[in-house]
Amino acid sequence: MATKPVPYTTNLSLPVNSSVKIKGKPAMPFNMNPVMQVDFHTGTEVDSNIAFSFRVCFGNCVVMNSRKNGTWGEEVRSTDMLFEDGQPFDLDILVLSDQYRVTVNSTQFYTFPHRIERASVRMLRVWRDVSLTSVTTP
Repeated sequence: MATKPVPYTTNLSLPVNSSVKIKGKPAMPFNMNPVMQVDFHTGTEVDSNIAFSFRVCFGNCVVMNSRKNGTWGEEVRSTDMLFEDGQPFDLDILVLSDQYRVTVNSTQFYTFPHRIERASVRMLRVWRDVSLTSVTTP
């Protein structure tokens, strides 16, 4: 199956009840400490504010955060790992009026409240140690 380029970027808007669906797999075994990061930027440059950052330290933890004016907020961490070593994953980020709801392989697990207005999101960036097979945006 063909893969998408990484880093993968695309312009988008995030209406309430829309979702971003990402299919892929870690680009290397967990013992090599791969990381995947999904960022919802408020501008079309990588140094713009990030309304939602979802970083998976495969085999270790998930870190969620936002960045405003170059400063990261307080991290929300979870050590519950729904990703499996060497296995493909389906990641679905649902945009609700008050939060992002993240589902991995059909299991809804992570949530993150809006810190930056979701309507200000203009760009998606998926990057780091991941092989992407598909990215579906609203």
